[in-house]
Amino acid sequence: MLTVHHLETSRSQRILWLLEELGVPYELKRYQRDPRTRLAPEALRKVHPLGKSPVVTEGDAVIAESGAIIEYLVETYGGQASGDPAQLEPARRTPEHRQCRFWMHYAEGSLMNWLLMKLVFQTLPKQPMPFFVRPIARAVCGKAEQKLVDPNLATALAFIEDHLSKNRWFSGPDLTMADFQMSFAVEAALSRAVDANRYTHLQAYQARMRERPAYQRALAKGGPVVMGS
Repeated sequence: MLTVHHLETSRSQRILWLLEELGVPYELKRYQRDPRTRLAPEALRKVHPLGKSPVVTEGDAVIAESGAIIEYLVETYGGQASGDPAQLEPARRTPEHRQCRFWMHYAEGSLMNWLLMKLVFQTLPKQPMPFFVRPIARAVCGKAEQKLVDPNLATALAFIEDHLSKNRWFSGPDLTMADFQMSFAVEAALSRAVDANRYTHLQAYQARMRERPAYQRALAKGGPVVMGS
């Protein structure tokens, strides 16, 4: 039996969506974040040494990292799928395959760096600290957001917005692995970005994603996708 080790409000939500699309039976083992630090519990280290989520186990196999998990699931179960999920890996040496590969890497290689920094600089001034330090922390974090994070995040979102103005899904007309990999970043970006409402194509993409019955089933089982959503 395939087991998904799922941390609340984390990247592992996209693995649940993929499995629901594929119709693959799985066991869901849920983990709660530390209520004070919001970090993953120590119990996840018993599954994988990095102590992070997502992780899937199947027999003796222990697979970590979202991209590796998505590729494993599509390689293992994608051939059994019908309808939209039958096209999860585009044919090799096609424009769609090149797009799929790009977005699979871009999600974690570039985009999530800025989204994570945005989250850190937003939450750091709210952490327990001496009262006289808080204004300094707030000023430093605010300046970092203004000068570094927000401009780079705006560039990234403008790039994505332009791409989605010409494509229904990230690789083209069909749902592919790239959409699952990008899904968490899309949700996080629209919840954290400055003036998120102006990215109309990105919002339309989010709506298409959320309208899918498999996405709704994954949400019902796994809970909210991002903190505060």
